[in-house]
Amino acid sequence: MSDSRQAHPARCASKLAVKLQRPTSLQRFSFQLSVFLLLAAFTANVWAVPSLKKAVQPTPSPAKNEENPAPQPQEKPDSKKADNPNFAPSWNTQKQARTWVFNIPPPRGQICDRNGLPLANSRIGYNLAVSFAQLQFSEAQIAPFVQAGAKNNSDLASYNDLQVGRFVQEEAAALGKLLGRKITASQEAAIKHYRNRPLLPWVLLQNLSDSEVQKVRDAKRESWELLPFYARQYPNGFLAGHVLGHIGLTGRFLDSPIENSDPLWPDTEGRDGLEKTFDSVLKGESGQLNITFNTSGKKASENVTLNPIPGKNIITTIDIELQKLCEKTLAAKAKRGAIVLMNPQTGDILALASWPPVDPNLFVPFISNTDFQKLNNDPNNPLIGRAFRSSYPPGSTFKCFVGLAGLSSGKISSSELFDCPNAFEVGNRVFLNWKKEGTGPLNFAQALEQSCNTWFYQAGLKMGGQVIVDYATRIGLGEKTGIPLPDEREGRIPTDEYMRKKYGLRLTGGAVANLSIGQGDTEITPLQMAQAMSVIANGGKLYQARLVQQIQDITGDVINAYPVRVRREISIPQEAQIALRTGMIQVVEGGNGTAHQARVEKVTVAGKTGTAQWGAKPHQKTAAWFAGFAPAEGPRIAFAALYEGEENHNDVHGGTNAAPMIGMVLREYFRDKSKAQPIVPLNEDGTPAIPEIAPPVPAAVPVKARPVEPVKETPKESEPQQKPSFWKRLFGLGPKENPVAEKPC
Repeated sequence: MSDSRQAHPARCASKLAVKLQRPTSLQRFSFQLSVFLLLAAFTANVWAVPSLKKAVQPTPSPAKNEENPAPQPQEKPDSKKADNPNFAPSWNTQKQARTWVFNIPPPRGQICDRNGLPLANSRIGYNLAVSFAQLQFSEAQIAPFVQAGAKNNSDLASYNDLQVGRFVQEEAAALGKLLGRKITASQEAAIKHYRNRPLLPWVLLQNLSDSEVQKVRDAKRESWELLPFYARQYPNGFLAGHVLGHIGLTGRFLDSPIENSDPLWPDTEGRDGLEKTFDSVLKGESGQLNITFNTSGKKASENVTLNPIPGKNIITTIDIELQKLCEKTLAAKAKRGAIVLMNPQTGDILALASWPPVDPNLFVPFISNTDFQKLNNDPNNPLIGRAFRSSYPPGSTFKCFVGLAGLSSGKISSSELFDCPNAFEVGNRVFLNWKKEGTGPLNFAQALEQSCNTWFYQAGLKMGGQVIVDYATRIGLGEKTGIPLPDEREGRIPTDEYMRKKYGLRLTGGAVANLSIGQGDTEITPLQMAQAMSVIANGGKLYQARLVQQIQDITGDVINAYPVRVRREISIPQEAQIALRTGMIQVVEGGNGTAHQARVEKVTVAGKTGTAQWGAKPHQKTAAWFAGFAPAEGPRIAFAALYEGEENHNDVHGGTNAAPMIGMVLREYFRDKSKAQPIVPLNEDGTPAIPEIAPPVPAAVPVKARPVEPVKETPKESEPQQKPSFWKRLFGLGPKENPVAEKPC
C-alpha cells in the first residue's frame, strides 16, 4: 500500500453481478472537498492554550525530559510574586514545548442498496468544546482568598478548581439558553480535563444538529469551539434499521495526560446488524495529525501527515424502493409485523422489513438512557427485527408444504379425494374445521383453495409425520437461512425426537394432525417463509438467501463477492407443481379463496393465507399470514407478510389482515409493466423448470357432512381416559382432549 493516502469518494460501484453507477468526477470532488474541510478544521487555530495569570502548583508535564530541561522563560521582576511564594504557574509551559501526534479516526465505509444508493454513510459532524484560554484569574480575585487563610498551593488549587467548575457551568447555561434545551456539564470531568489536558478544549456537547451548529457560529462566543469529526449517518432514517444495525463508541473522550497516538475523538464500532457483522470491513485506517507547541505553550504548527482511509463499502441485495414500499405498507396496515420480498430465481433478499422500526441515528454517537429506556419498554418491542428474529406458528400457509411433501413423495396424488367435514376425530380427540359445514370430497387444489383443515388432517395422517418433517427441512424450515445478521431465529419443525424430549410422545396422531395445518409447536420466521415459497416458485431449488452481494474498496474495485449459490435441490414432479400452483392461484382468484384482497389486475398471484394463535392466556396473540409468489406463470418475486395481532383479539385473519398488505405492495410493484412479464426458470438442459399452469379448478359444490359430536368430558392429567378407535390403534394417540376449534384462514 502506498504511504500517500488520498481520500476517495465512498460511492458504491459494482463490477460484477449488478451494474452500479461509478461516481462522477463531480461526486469524487465533492467527497474530497468534504474530507479537505474536515482536515482543514484540524489545522485551524481551534486549540488555544489557557492563559492563567495567577494559579497554583504546577501540574506535571505530559512529557518530561529530566536530562535536558527546557529553559525557563525570561520575565520582568514582579515584587508581589517575589513576596508571595504561593503565586506560581499552574503548569510548566516550557515542558510542553514539543510535537504531539494524534490519530484521526477514519470514516466508516458505506452500506448501499443493490443500485448503489446509500443506506449508511459518514458525514462531518461537530462537537462543541469549551476552551480554557478564556479562563483567567486576576490578582484581585486571588488576593481575598489568600488573605482569608490560604497557606499553600494546594489551598489555591481548590480555589482554582472551584473557578473551573463555575466557568463550565456558566458556559453550559449559556449554551442551553442559546439552543433551547438543558445542557448539563460535569464539573468533575471538566476539572480533571483541565488538570491533565489544558492545551486541549473540553467537549461539552456532542454531535450538534445543523441548526445548532449555525446558532453557535452566529453567537461568536469566544470560549466556544466547534470541533469536526466523522459521524455515522443513516440518510433514510429508520429505513431498514433492523438490517443495518447501529454503532457505538469504543471509548470516551480522554481526560488523562496527553500521549502520542491519542485519538482526536472516540472511534466507533458496529453493535448490531450489518454494522456488527462487517465491522472489521467497514472500519478504515487512521490518519495522523501532528501539532507542535512552542516554548511558551502556544501552538506553533499543525500538519496532517497521513490522511485517514475510509472503510470498505458493503453492497447489499436490498432494493431501497421496495424496502420503502414494504415499510410504508406496514405503517399503514399493522402495529406489529413483517414483510419479506425475495427473488426466487437467485435467493436475493429485496426487502426485509420489520415493524415497528428503530432509527439507528438514535445511537449516533451514543444513545441516551432516556431514548434507550423508551425503546426497551415499548410494548411493541421495536428493537426486535420480526422479519428474521421472531418465529410464529405458520397456520394454514404450512398446508402448501404438506402438499409438497405428500405429492412429491407419492404418498398422495393430486386427484385423490378426501372428505371435508366440519370436524374430524383422531383417536380420542376431535379436531374442528374452521367452517361450520362440510363441503364433501375435495382434491388437493380444492382443499388448498378452501383451506379445509379436516382434509389436511387426513392427508397428513396418511403420509405420516416424518415425510412432512423431511420435506419441510429440505426447503429450509427449522434452520437458519444463513444471512449475515446476528441472532437470526432458526424456527422449529417438531421432529419425533423433539416430541419425545418435550412431551414424552411420538410424532403421531394428534401431533401429526396439528403439524398438518401449521399449528402446535411449529414455528417459522417470515424470512424462512419467503425462502420456502421461493422453492415452490422456481421448481425445487433452495438458493442460499443472499443479503450481501459484494465488498468494494473506495475506488469501486471488488474485494470480495458472494455469488448466487444453490444449497440443495428438491425433486418436485410436474404433477405436484401443477397442483400446488393451481391451488395457490385459486386461493387468490377462486370463488372459495381466502385472499381476494391480494389480487392484482393482469397479474396472476399465487399464495396462501394462514392464521394461528400462540402464547399462553391471557397474553395469547394471533399471527396472520399471507405468502406466495407472482407472476405465477414465471415468478419474479416471492413474498411473505406477517401481521401480529393484539393480545386476546380473535378478529385477526390472514385473508383480512395479511393479504391486503401484499396486495398493496404487489399493485405498486407491478405498475412497471415489464415486471408483469413472467420469467420461467430453466433447467440445465434448457427445458422449463416449472410447468404451464393448469386451467382453474371450479369451486366444489358444498355437501352437508355428518357432524361429529365433541367429547363432553375432559380427563384429568393424572388419570387420562382412553377411547379406543381405529386411528388410535393405527397411530397411537395420547390422552383424550377437548375438541380444537381452528381459526378461519
